[in-house]
Amino acid sequence: MAHFFDINTIFFTIWGYSMSYLEFFGAVTGAVAVWLSAQANVWSWPIGAVSVFLFFFLFYQVQLYPDMFLQVFFFVTNLQGWWRWTHPKQNEATSSHELRISRIPTRQLVVWTLSGLVATLVLGTFASNLHEWFPVLFSKPSAFPYLDSFTTVMSIVATFLMIEKRVECWYVWLVVDAILTYMYFVKGVKFVGVEYFVFCFIAAVGAWHWTREYRSYPAQRVVQHQ
Repeated sequence: MAHFFDINTIFFTIWGYSMSYLEFFGAVTGAVAVWLSAQANVWSWPIGAVSVFLFFFLFYQVQLYPDMFLQVFFFVTNLQGWWRWTHPKQNEATSSHELRISRIPTRQLVVWTLSGLVATLVLGTFASNLHEWFPVLFSKPSAFPYLDSFTTVMSIVATFLMIEKRVECWYVWLVVDAILTYMYFVKGVKFVGVEYFVFCFIAAVGAWHWTREYRSYPAQRVVQHQ
């Protein structure tokens, strides 16, 4: 079983690319979870939890340490999101008793963005020194410490927006997915890179679908959560 979590344990080879069990099943479950999120389907959360559990081991082995730490956060927030979507307050619920889609006030969006940039600087500095501070755990320098930190921080922002079912989460995801597509191709995990390229299109679909549903609510019942 331990070999399953080793990136060098190959599941199959296609077009000269060796696919590990870890990369394949992490990517597939992640793709299913993201597509379900775009459809505002609550099952995206538990399936997503499986994906991030697998990716934790993958990112450690390709030295994307901020991404590795991010998976711990994602695992917890997948459980949190599952609960939040299925247990809305009375004035937040749809007819199917799930959390209603909403938009974030502009002031809050500005605060989230500025906070994210500051956090990127702090995390990037930390990530760039991990191999010197903890050489036993991190034998190689972090790849793309600041760029990886930016996607890590903004993924956290997007996740909190998604937990609250904010339309704007998909625009943040689109930026993050585009950057991660580049990073994963450079690091050689090409299947994950292709997956994140597809995620860019799913993010666009999610923005369209959530916006359409948001606009379908009767005006007097639309709730902007402060």
